[in-house]
Amino acid sequence: MRARLCALGDVLRDVVVANRDAGLAMSTVEGKTTADTIYGIDRVADEALVAWFERHWPDVLVVSEGLEAPVAVGTPRCTVIVDTIDGTRGLMYDKRSAWVLAAVAPLGGRSGDVVAAAMTEIPTTKQWAADQFSATRGDAAQGRAVHAERLDVRSGRRAPLTVRPSQATTLEHGWASFARFFPPAKVLVAAFEERLWHELYGEVPEDLAVFDDQYVSTGGQLAELLVGHDRMLGDVRPLAFAELGLASAVTCHPYDICTALLLEEAGGVVTDPWGDPLDVPLDTTTAVAWVGYANPRLAALLGPAVRAAAEATFPGAHRG
Repeated sequence: MRARLCALGDVLRDVVVANRDAGLAMSTVEGKTTADTIYGIDRVADEALVAWFERHWPDVLVVSEGLEAPVAVGTPRCTVIVDTIDGTRGLMYDKRSAWVLAAVAPLGGRSGDVVAAAMTEIPTTKQWAADQFSATRGDAAQGRAVHAERLDVRSGRRAPLTVRPSQATTLEHGWASFARFFPPAKVLVAAFEERLWHELYGEVPEDLAVFDDQYVSTGGQLAELLVGHDRMLGDVRPLAFAELGLASAVTCHPYDICTALLLEEAGGVVTDPWGDPLDVPLDTTTAVAWVGYANPRLAALLGPAVRAAAEATFPGAHRG
């Protein structure tokens, strides 16, 4: 299953790159679904998705934001959830890589039931390298590392990569941030972060060096944690939107966070803002609040402060 998810990622990456290089109008708005806006670049990937499953994996239920409803290919034995392009907005303006995200679970399973996952980088035009990460649940327990490769898009050559999240035990002089990509609820999310710093430090030092990075891609954020760049990342926008009554705001959905297994198998931690394991349906509409930590020590140190800040900032939010 892991290898199939990687093969799917390879095909969708190549489809997107080929269409981009052929002059596709990537930022044209093609439509909207209940999950998100669909741009020109999304359309070409979505069109390739079901056709690939029909040829290569004909016994699955395919869930993806570009599909109006889940698609049964053959007689489904499992569910595969896919984000064909996570990070569309950055990629379509050639600012930053996007990612193909895919995960497989037993038919009707939830996020905690995912048994394998893969994420495949879609590079910007000036990049020669595109990474791919994949894992099967239980790899770490068997002493197996996350599978990681770097593709040279010029030659097609692949080379192994070493995946190691940061082993730092503090945030100082490191990267940590929460998603506030769009104007809705930006002020309330910032208030949550301010409370978090006070929970952690009391009177926040004027020279506190914790760096902020707004990577508009949940998969991209997981990649930053995987390779050791960032120490804590998360998304509490669903809590902020609920607090403000913004039911239709664009937010994180299960397909965005479907590859959380990779960080867990690499030794990181992924929870909801209350510190509980993520447990959401594998659909395209559920809003998902999450926090990722590079290692268990950071999770133990920071998790209680994240929970306290969430409870104080979003008193109307419901757990689970």
